[in-house]
Amino acid sequence: MGLKVTCAIVEQNDRVLVTQRNKHMSQAMLWEFPGGKLEIDETEKECVRRELKEELQIEVEPIHQLAPVEHTYSDKDIILIPFVCQYTSGNVSLAEHNAYQWAELSDLTSYDWCPADIPVVEQYLQFKASMSGGESA
Repeated sequence: MGLKVTCAIVEQNDRVLVTQRNKHMSQAMLWEFPGGKLEIDETEKECVRRELKEELQIEVEPIHQLAPVEHTYSDKDIILIPFVCQYTSGNVSLAEHNAYQWAELSDLTSYDWCPADIPVVEQYLQFKASMSGGESA
């Protein structure tokens, strides 16, 4: 079984928060949705909230879970558990990452993503398309 890792797709003003890993991290300089490892006795939603507070100094509220993604890196297997989150407060301050951007949905596929995040991007865009399709019907 892989290491459980959560990630947050933080929405604000029709944009999504994306972060770039620093040059000292595995998957150096690739883009990802921020998050981190699930701790013992912690729920997945608690993990998302804690990781974003620790890494970026922002508060988020998980509102929808997408399907987990299993991925094998050269050094570990992970189960990436993505949550669509609403930004609630704080100013982004980078503790670990190299950079961040509030990306337009139409730009998400142009980033150089960590491999485990690629299916999350696709799943999120499908989720957003289904939401907008439902509103116009």
